[in-house]
Amino acid sequence: MTLLDISGVSKRFGGLQALQDAHLKVPAGSIVGLIGPNGAGKTSFFNVMTGLYPADSGTFILNGVPYNPSAVDQVLKAGIARTFQNIRLFKEMTVLENVMVGRHTRTQSGLFSTIFRTSFNRTEEKQIIADAMQLLAYVGIEKEAQQISKNLSYGSQRRLEIARALATEPLLLALDEPAAGMNQTEKKDLQLLLQKIRDDGTTILMIEHDVRLVMGLCSEITVLDEGRVIAQGSPESVRNNPAVIQAYLGVAHHE
Repeated sequence: MTLLDISGVSKRFGGLQALQDAHLKVPAGSIVGLIGPNGAGKTSFFNVMTGLYPADSGTFILNGVPYNPSAVDQVLKAGIARTFQNIRLFKEMTVLENVMVGRHTRTQSGLFSTIFRTSFNRTEEKQIIADAMQLLAYVGIEKEAQQISKNLSYGSQRRLEIARALATEPLLLALDEPAAGMNQTEKKDLQLLLQKIRDDGTTILMIEHDVRLVMGLCSEITVLDEGRVIAQGSPESVRNNPAVIQAYLGVAHHE
């Protein structure tokens, strides 16, 4: 089953054609990679898909239902949560509070009950704290729950951002360069975490510069170059695609 099906996406910024008839399919229960050289349009694709930029054209279907990525909150309600290449945590909040913010997007308390601290609100808040702690344990940073998030190590901040995204109960977790800035040990730990998330039922789409990590994690890969899709398929087929070798992998092997 295809969870995410995007087709015909174009986006222009002034004189720059960032995306041209781009397309992407993400099977349910998979980890799919979106790769390409710098400036290929990967982040533009993510930003259009998740409501940060309006598409000039395109069709977006999630779990069999069309969705309109015109606003970030609407995309979140549809079932897509994302992280960013540049970590965007609430830096002065605790680790626990960051995840609670994500969890609040799925709660029932209205403004009245929140202001006046109704019994329902208090009960729900206890549950939010419990859920947030469970997610912190899931990603391996529960011992740092009361730390201010800006004081975490870089790898732990990445894990926190993933936990906050998971708190929204997404159908699809969209990760923008999740391994950026990590050493090899942290990357290996990240790989194990992402495999666990997939095995537990959350589909993952990731932009990632580390080709070796993508090849080891992803069942399917889409390759962008100059805003166009130049290849889609298994890691093996992408690795041996002449257009990909020329545009990206050939360069990557010499880095």
